[in-house]
Amino acid sequence: MAERGEVVQQGAAGDDAVQLMKLVHELDMRNNARVRERVTKVGFTVAQASALRELTGPMTLSELAARMGREPSNAILPLDKLEEQRLVERRPHPTDRRAKQLTLTPEGAKRREELLKFLCEEPFLTLTQQEQDALQDLVQRAISREP
Repeated sequence: MAERGEVVQQGAAGDDAVQLMKLVHELDMRNNARVRERVTKVGFTVAQASALRELTGPMTLSELAARMGREPSNAILPLDKLEEQRLVERRPHPTDRRAKQLTLTPEGAKRREELLKFLCEEPFLTLTQQEQDALQDLVQRAISREP
């Protein structure tokens, strides 16, 4: 067993690391499918749900698109739909006259919280709170090692 902080690679190809990567990939694929299914049930597209999830405070389109992992031009359509539903507002940016600032409306903030709760209901219910905390710590540590 490896000491805390030691990167584990067993066998010639790092069998344990390879198996872990496969499991993380499988979890990601299953989660993406579940998210697609669930956001559709509440009347959003995946892109709209992503915009709602990432819009945590006032920000520009470029900032939101970066958080969504998209180009700004690909974030406009989902944002337009959220604006039509009166969940998001575009306001003049306080310091940049060329930019607009995106904010959630009160209804948008409410729907965002409902969406987050709905999406988080299922995936880790089989884990105890202690296991969830440990998993969160491990994932955070793995992410922090990324270049």
